[in-house]
Amino acid sequence: MPDDGPHLFHTMRTPTTATVTDTALAGLRAARKTLPPKLFYDEEGCRLFQRITQLPEYYLTRTEFRMLERVAPLVAVMSAPGTALVEYGASDEAKALHLLREHDGAEHKIFSAYIPIDLGRSALWQACARLAQMRPDLALYPIVADFTQPLGLPELNGSPRLGFFPGSTIGNFDPTDAQAFLSHARSTLGPGARMLVGVDMRKDTTILREAYDDREGVTAAFNLNVLGRLNREAGADFDLGSFQHHVVWNDTESRIEMHLRSLRDQSVRVGGDDIRFHEGETIHTENSYKWTVEGFDGLVRRAGWQTVRVWVEPPELYSMHLLEAREIHR
Repeated sequence: MPDDGPHLFHTMRTPTTATVTDTALAGLRAARKTLPPKLFYDEEGCRLFQRITQLPEYYLTRTEFRMLERVAPLVAVMSAPGTALVEYGASDEAKALHLLREHDGAEHKIFSAYIPIDLGRSALWQACARLAQMRPDLALYPIVADFTQPLGLPELNGSPRLGFFPGSTIGNFDPTDAQAFLSHARSTLGPGARMLVGVDMRKDTTILREAYDDREGVTAAFNLNVLGRLNREAGADFDLGSFQHHVVWNDTESRIEMHLRSLRDQSVRVGGDDIRFHEGETIHTENSYKWTVEGFDGLVRRAGWQTVRVWVEPPELYSMHLLEAREIHR
């Protein structure tokens, strides 16, 4: 992308992740077969997920957008002018714009820099190109990286930082990994930083099941596309018609689980390996943990944060949590 002016900065970093084949085989060779959710998001997966966000059953995206309309001004009031907004998993700028548009009483924009972090280089570049047109005063620092790993940020002359992690993506981590991510984010953002996190909540299981198993079958196609991606990129020969989208509510773990269930005994070639499936055996492709306010507060405290404020969309449909880094005494 060409330089759009003195306020556009490029700090691109190449992720050091394993290949698609290596990543897939690491899970498929296990006794209980798994595939990591990050494999969902090739070009077709991203297209299907955009359709999911528009489905009547999928309440998460529209609820969070609705909440940001009222939460963003309140977060801005509690933020100092010149704050840098650091978004984790920033596939586009749509949610960040709610914050980036905020200004103080003197019409000074609260956020002077935006640091989107994601593995999708093209999506980041496109988002920054659009933002450079909308806000030429905004310093842009796109970072291509796996945001679940420790990373460094531009110094920004000591500007305060607000982390932003929308979409209830925190729910894709098990509690141990969620705590580790929040701890890494605290170290990355630095002392005195704050973080705004979107969190899906425990609720009627019918609502949850329908959100992950819609009537049109879009979520099923999204789940099955991970096998299609392995066919395209990992030399696999999955017969997608021999696997079925399967959703489970695990009440003990407080999570929705997505699986791909084998409809017959079969053997599949993946990257030179033969992977055998028994009829009814599943590939566990995603978890989506659902939290209570109290449970999430305990998690963030263990990760070195404290809760400043919580907003809940009734009746306990979705929540947004503003956190502040606690001083850790050693």
